[in-house]
Amino acid sequence: MGARCSKLSVCWWPPHFKSPMLENGAAGDDGSGVPVFAEYSFDDLRVATDGFAPDRIVSEHGEKAPNVVYRGTLFSSGRTVAIKRFGRSAWPDSRQFLEEARAVGQLRSGRLANLIGCCCESGERLLVAEFMPHETLAKHLFHWETNPLSWAMRMRAALYVAQALDYCSSKGRALYHDLHAYRVVFDVDGNPRLSCFGLMKNSRDGKSYSTNLAFTPPEYLKTGRVSPESVVYSFGTVLLDLLSGKHIPPSHALDLIRGKNFLVLMDSCLEGHVSNSDGTDLMRLASRCLQYEARDRPNLKTVTPSHTLLGIQHDKNNSGQVSLSAIGKAFARADLNEVHEILLHDGYNEDDEANAELSLQSWNGDISESFVVKRRADNAFRSKEYTTAIECYSRFLDSGAVVAPTMLGRRCFAHVVAGNPQEGLEDAKRAEIIASDWPMGHYLQALALHKLGREAESQEALKNGTALEAARNSRARTV
Repeated sequence: MGARCSKLSVCWWPPHFKSPMLENGAAGDDGSGVPVFAEYSFDDLRVATDGFAPDRIVSEHGEKAPNVVYRGTLFSSGRTVAIKRFGRSAWPDSRQFLEEARAVGQLRSGRLANLIGCCCESGERLLVAEFMPHETLAKHLFHWETNPLSWAMRMRAALYVAQALDYCSSKGRALYHDLHAYRVVFDVDGNPRLSCFGLMKNSRDGKSYSTNLAFTPPEYLKTGRVSPESVVYSFGTVLLDLLSGKHIPPSHALDLIRGKNFLVLMDSCLEGHVSNSDGTDLMRLASRCLQYEARDRPNLKTVTPSHTLLGIQHDKNNSGQVSLSAIGKAFARADLNEVHEILLHDGYNEDDEANAELSLQSWNGDISESFVVKRRADNAFRSKEYTTAIECYSRFLDSGAVVAPTMLGRRCFAHVVAGNPQEGLEDAKRAEIIASDWPMGHYLQALALHKLGREAESQEALKNGTALEAARNSRARTV
């Protein structure tokens, strides 16, 4: 296996979840933050992809794929999107294509990479979807370079895919075509989402599976038709991928399962990180989904709650170790949205800014340019533009200002999300030194240490943060 995936920055987050916050206020959106479905001209999408340039291709097999996916930038809004261009022979019936695209385009869920537009001109058929910047589950499972995908994130992916399929089914789109690990993508916050492209057929003849026949539902080989039970079968193959870290043909895996050879099936990277009961539960669920007879498989309504139980429950596992506050629990379960909100509203900002201003005045008497940089950094952090936030906070902190713990904390979080946990850990440690009574310095260390796989140290940092937070709250009550 080639080691092609280097950005594992977001792929370890545990399965506890607050509903993902989509971008709010996007022009032309429907209130969800996702633009309403629109029809684009071919010229719009040609410009968005620099003339469908090869270096814009993000699909797995490049230009050799029958239907190629490009990363594009819409000129009208500057929004980055994924654009799927079908082969010239696909979808000869333009009306059928538009009807399918418009129907899928009505779906809106934080569990999906939502469809936001299409193009149907002459022989061209293209789909436009939200762009997910952190690549596919397949890359993180099969082609990892630095850190394997954690068990917690594998369980989160299983749960979110099941919930996405359940949502689609509830909206009358129960058939998902050719479900596999390449259809699961990671968004800017590191949450797995299911690509909307699989909700449409792949070609004019209604072909629904393009992968190796060893992974195709048995009934599809007989009838050529997809059913909700076929989708459950394909979901079972994804569960096998998550469990094994390999793309194992179901027939081979079932032989191992029947022989109760759980450890042979388990990804060796997970050794020591998964309890036998959790691994066995996932193996059993995969086995149920992969039953030869469609009627013997579970339905999605029963699969989804099963995964909720399968997730590693951090509070339960650590109940005998430390009692965490609400803030501590957010860091412990690595809820990106909630941690981001906590860092936005932490109370150190006013003191930091005052000290930084005094420092700059004494340094060169001209603070305007530096504080423009700081405001830009704060705005970028608020908007989750983490690369810009890192750059601007770094410029500000290098300008001669007092090194502020809040800014270090924000830069730490941005580093962790951007895939630089070691740099994030260093910032968190600096914040602890500067403000020894600030709980966030320890909580942020826990976050970075978790990403680095140093679980014992992460737990210790959580304990230290909890103790400092309790002391701070106690002082506040006595004032």
